[in-house]
Amino acid sequence: MSDPDIIILGCGPAGMTAALAAHEAGASVALIERFDRVGGTGAISGGVIWVADNPRQRAAGMADSREEALAYFRALDHGDLVDETLEAFVDSGPDALAFLEGIDALKVALLDGYPDYYLDRPGAKPEGGRALDHDLFALGELGEWASRITAIEELKPMMLRETPLGGGSGIVPPEELQRRIANNERGFGQAMVGRLLKACLVRGIEPILNVETHRLVQRDGRICGIEGTREGVPYALSAKSGVIITTGGFEWDEDMRQAFLRGPMDAPASPPTARGEGLKLALTSGAKLGNMTQAWWAPTLVIPDNPWPAPQFAGQQRAAPVLIERTVPHSLMVNRKGERFCNEAANYSALAGAFHQFDPQTYDYPNLPAWLVFDQDYVDRYPIGPRLPGQPVPDWVTRADTLDALAGHIEVPADALEATVARFNNHARAGHDPDFQRGTSAYDHFYGDRTREGTAVTLGAVERGPFYAVEIRMGLLGTNGGARTDGSARILGHDGKPIPGLYGAGNAIACPTGGIYAGAGGTLGPALTFGYIAGRSAARANA
Repeated sequence: MSDPDIIILGCGPAGMTAALAAHEAGASVALIERFDRVGGTGAISGGVIWVADNPRQRAAGMADSREEALAYFRALDHGDLVDETLEAFVDSGPDALAFLEGIDALKVALLDGYPDYYLDRPGAKPEGGRALDHDLFALGELGEWASRITAIEELKPMMLRETPLGGGSGIVPPEELQRRIANNERGFGQAMVGRLLKACLVRGIEPILNVETHRLVQRDGRICGIEGTREGVPYALSAKSGVIITTGGFEWDEDMRQAFLRGPMDAPASPPTARGEGLKLALTSGAKLGNMTQAWWAPTLVIPDNPWPAPQFAGQQRAAPVLIERTVPHSLMVNRKGERFCNEAANYSALAGAFHQFDPQTYDYPNLPAWLVFDQDYVDRYPIGPRLPGQPVPDWVTRADTLDALAGHIEVPADALEATVARFNNHARAGHDPDFQRGTSAYDHFYGDRTREGTAVTLGAVERGPFYAVEIRMGLLGTNGGARTDGSARILGHDGKPIPGLYGAGNAIACPTGGIYAGAGGTLGPALTFGYIAGRSAARANA
């Protein structure tokens, strides 16, 4: 192809948004992907997008404002927020969504009643409105590109808002479900990636796959191209305006993980494509770093013999986030001492703090390993990983007739486990958890059993044998530290000045919300917004 105005590295949601924004602003673009599939972490995600004062809120008459959103973030700040980038996200988020919807690159709806995660802070929205879900998308509209979406083998014929994860019942009439499957209609992140990809394709922006970028080309102090290989053959491309890096995080690179992350993490839920290549390219260009110890944390479950389905990742183990499993009644989590150590229903990103607790006396992390313990009432009513109620309990779940025997299997003190469960059961029957306040927050209730009332949506005694346990690991959805940018998505050098011709978005940059996971979609909201900003900024540089 002829040299484009802008090269975009990474064909996930941030990269495709950047491509669309640049194209609509009059620039030509090349969308480069290292692997032979597109969509990255976004394709395997729930696809939820968090944006304050968004167009769907406004249409529904739900009150929100810039001031409330900024107050909410600043009430959660522990020193990692930068005003310029935070305000750029809050200010441009609604415009980015309106832009993408306006060109049919997104079709979203409110997740009714999905609250922000920190409801005790000013500016939080307990009634929801900032989290958006995707309408179904028929993959047949993509032609041969439908098979090129990451993890497309994982069938998702429902919208998130129809499932318990989004506040729904999880029940779709069988005839409607069969219609969707026959029409290859998908929800979740698959719908998001599918629509973004279609919007790119209809504009002639066809991803260039299997390109290994080895270095950024700099001429006269400006980033102006890439050099690398494509399927083993030397590959080079120049760009008149610059390069946008949107290649994802670094959680699958063992060296970078060890060097930067703040605590143990051995079970990421993201695709094994997130290896920090874009961050390394930015570093070699003199980029300033930010937020490197943080991630979009999540407790996870690793299911043995369940490797990543895409052929190029055969044998790579991807974990699953644990949300509903630890929130519904008849369950609790214990550490290696057989003791509870947190509100099991708390939001997943903040919960990492409990797993990362360090004991200076033992010089160890006392809450790892951790175990989710549950009983037969739980098994009869609720899912565990891919296992649904009524299905046989898989052999990767530890089972015993008594708590004493279960303790032996998971190697925790039996007397401690029995005492912990007895205390928890007394509190569950009383409807109040004085130890960790489980069930007092609206967020605690969202993933609970909504057929119940009050704290019973999440508090239920663990008393009917047999008893079960699965190990809960420390994982993440992606890292959120990387190259520091300004509010125009320009990557900054060590001197704090923009590196001419270099831009960034998504998990490859220091997230504009720092380490704060504001609510469902707190990863994709900033990623799409800064993709939009980066595309427009790079296009302006070409004008």
